[in-house]
Amino acid sequence: MLSDITITLIQSTLHWEKREKNLDMFSGIIQAMQDPTDLIILPEMFSTGFTMNTKKCHEKMNGKTMEWMAAVAKGKKCAITGSLIVKEGKNFFNRLIWMKPDGKFDWYDKRHLFRMMEEDKHFAPGSEKLLVDLNGWKICPVICYDLRFPVWCRNRMISTSLKKKKGKNQKISRDKQAPEYDLLVVIANWPEIRRNAWRILLQARAIENQCYVAGVNRVGKDGNDISFSGNSEVVEPRGNTVISIKPYEEKSETAKLSWFELSQFREKFPAGLDADEFTLQ
Repeated sequence: MLSDITITLIQSTLHWEKREKNLDMFSGIIQAMQDPTDLIILPEMFSTGFTMNTKKCHEKMNGKTMEWMAAVAKGKKCAITGSLIVKEGKNFFNRLIWMKPDGKFDWYDKRHLFRMMEEDKHFAPGSEKLLVDLNGWKICPVICYDLRFPVWCRNRMISTSLKKKKGKNQKISRDKQAPEYDLLVVIANWPEIRRNAWRILLQARAIENQCYVAGVNRVGKDGNDISFSGNSEVVEPRGNTVISIKPYEEKSETAKLSWFELSQFREKFPAGLDADEFTLQ
């Protein structure tokens, strides 16, 4: 039986294309946190806002924001995640970073680029999902528009080999099907005008994937005068809200996720065993 984990959602405004100001702001929020946590979740493009000004706002993988994330993870002894604009070769990516306390990191490039804001004209899409481990929990992080695509977010059933003793010397093996991940993390700049869809989709992804879902969204207005209401929350596998941050409020909130409750629900209602198999192209 795995231990419970705690995750901290930070719902905040973002200063348009002002990296230093955003990093200073988040430093203050994080330093003020009193309770320990296993994971800090920041919004999409937390250091710049959702800008298409890639030439001005991009960074390399050894840039200022990466250094800042490494320092925060080490200082707080937890993982921290959020996305930033990264340039590799001639391409720009909306890249989610999963930074660990030891300075090692994983990353995920946003798969579904938001064409309504011409993100697809400024960024290259990712092609690989990311699964990370946090104290034995399997976590799948995605970015904003990805939430609308259930096939990409689908929690596949995978085989795990178990062995049982039979008699003194004989052993028998059997395969057990288990979900690929336990927590879906969604970081976003999701506009206020579509906040109803945001909340419904978070619930839908939790229910259909039999997992926890944590959605972190920004508040305030961006440089395009688009308003954001936040509505950051954690949803459990039945679709019920574990915690939610009030709309428009700048606040951090910590939730404890129960492995016992998750595993008990999956055992009593193993709908994932009847899921259709498919292959992503």
